[in-house]
Amino acid sequence: MTTLLIIGSSNIDHVMRVKQFPTAGQTCMTQNYQVQFGGKGANQAVASARLSAPSTKVHFISALGSDPIAKNMCTQWKKDGLNLEALTFIDNENTGSAMIFIDDDGENCIAVNAGANDKLLPEMLVKQEGLFTQADFLLLQLETPIDTVRQALLLAKQKQCQTILNPAPAKQLDASLLALVDIITPNETEAYELTGIKVTDDPSAQQAANALHHIGVKCVIITLGSQGAYVSEKGIGQLISTSPTKAIDTVAAGDTFNGALMVMLAEGLPLYDAVHFANRAAGITVTRHGAQAAIPNRNELTME
Repeated sequence: MTTLLIIGSSNIDHVMRVKQFPTAGQTCMTQNYQVQFGGKGANQAVASARLSAPSTKVHFISALGSDPIAKNMCTQWKKDGLNLEALTFIDNENTGSAMIFIDDDGENCIAVNAGANDKLLPEMLVKQEGLFTQADFLLLQLETPIDTVRQALLLAKQKQCQTILNPAPAKQLDASLLALVDIITPNETEAYELTGIKVTDDPSAQQAANALHHIGVKCVIITLGSQGAYVSEKGIGQLISTSPTKAIDTVAAGDTFNGALMVMLAEGLPLYDAVHFANRAAGITVTRHGAQAAIPNRNELTME
């Protein structure tokens, strides 16, 4: 049986659709307003659960508030097949929240209040050491404290669990943390933040990948939106293109990509094939509104 572990943030998303993003001092009317479940960690956990085979166990470690929305989230996540035994509920704290603007081109602008996500501390992971022993892959992001991310990577390394870091939102990370990562999945902005190299084409993508290889990251996958993803191992890279789609909402595209990637690698698919599958899953997500509501199920993707 395959076991997957996701550690990360959980948010309640307040989503406003606008013709174009407001500028400083401007008030604009929204076309639509919705409240949705989100957070990069939760989105990736839901994607992993929906895209996994029935025999796969998907565990999610996150910190939620003591508010009613946390219970509603758990009810939905159980329907998606997530194992929630490792969740922590923080007294007198709100579940994380995000204000999301989406324009007519499907692009997004997001402000986040961490709430309970900032209370996911390293010692909470030590209590879940058994999950690291069971897990084949660990998937992480950067919406929880960096010390917690580091602790998770150290535990995974000790237990010989493969690690995937989605370094979002963009932050500078020290070499000692990056050296614990097996696979890293930045977009162009995040790759620039990590390496100082602006990714504009295949040669610059390889240059950024080489900088991360030099630190010790074995595999670098730079996601490039509608272009696909640039994949580099051992200094050799290739663009894995994706089919063109009309994007109406890109909020959960990267999260779907990361969840799908982990699922396929855990099932033994070769790297380039796993990236191709992840591109296709993300391509479905951007054609739908919402974060977790937009993530496809496995039966929507035929294996090629």
